[in-house]
Amino acid sequence: MRNFNRRLGWILALGVLVFALREIWGMNTASLTPLFAAGMWDEYTLARWTSLAGTLIWAGIYLAFHSYGVAFLFSKLTRMTWRAAIVMQSYVVSVLIIEKALIFVLFAIFGYTTTLSMFSFGPMAATFLEFPNQYVNHFLTYFFNQLTIFTALIIAFQYRYVKSYTEFSPKLILFILIMIHLLVALLIASFSLLPLTDMLKGFIEGGDII
Repeated sequence: MRNFNRRLGWILALGVLVFALREIWGMNTASLTPLFAAGMWDEYTLARWTSLAGTLIWAGIYLAFHSYGVAFLFSKLTRMTWRAAIVMQSYVVSVLIIEKALIFVLFAIFGYTTTLSMFSFGPMAATFLEFPNQYVNHFLTYFFNQLTIFTALIIAFQYRYVKSYTEFSPKLILFILIMIHLLVALLIASFSLLPLTDMLKGFIEGGDII
């Protein structure tokens, strides 16, 4: 791939822009609405700028991990060349950015946001799963929310590159990739159930967070 570093730079820049536009539009800023409703303009403005700065930092960490961190892991675990692994992950990051951009555009058109992606199995799980324990329902909904049509596309890209640059069995490669994505979905679903807001509030105020 010619001018790869320049291409990757553009991909990362567009990724940061997508994160910034989502934040500026108001995604994930519902907790700041009481400041606006109370007329605390200075506090609200400061909170929005702080939130934007945090989003940009998170965007850098997120994009760097999926570009360089995952490429490093693939190069070590599968013995792919670093060049092949980073090129592979550039496609993966592009897919992730496209997914987030499409979700943002749809949210902007309809004027509201949801915690579930319309490209995932999350809405279907929320509709049809009815377990007596609400935590089980929430966990499964968040789990299926991580499994999207873009996840399948990412697995296809990774499968193609790993198969071309290693001597592992194609069936084994596909199985391992699917299991990795399922494991990540399980971890994210588990993390989503943690009461992070209450824990952070308790930590700041010096109260009991358990």
